[in-house]
Amino acid sequence: MNLAGIAQWWARMSSIELAWIAIGFSAQLMFSLRFIVQWLASEKARRSVVPEAFWYFSLTGGLMLTAYAFHRSDPVFILGQVAALAIYSRNIYFICRGKRASELAKELEISG
Repeated sequence: MNLAGIAQWWARMSSIELAWIAIGFSAQLMFSLRFIVQWLASEKARRSVVPEAFWYFSLTGGLMLTAYAFHRSDPVFILGQVAALAIYSRNIYFICRGKRASELAKELEISG
């Protein structure tokens, strides 16, 4: 595709379609950021690490990509994203549960 073809394609896009394309690219950025966060944390620790932010970027990107997949009416993409959202949500649940347990243990230690 040459520059003129790209200009024609761009001119045919509605504002709504351009907004959905922006959502799709933003969602892909979320997924890129999660890998960068994981890579930097692992480099710093000199071992494989999955930081908490990885799961939040995963969930945010997954929600955005799910919306994009529904907009595109792509059942394969929808199913894949919905399944991944369950995994991301479960990991965030474990993180929150662990924090609550840690806070409770500190309170018991202080009062005990």
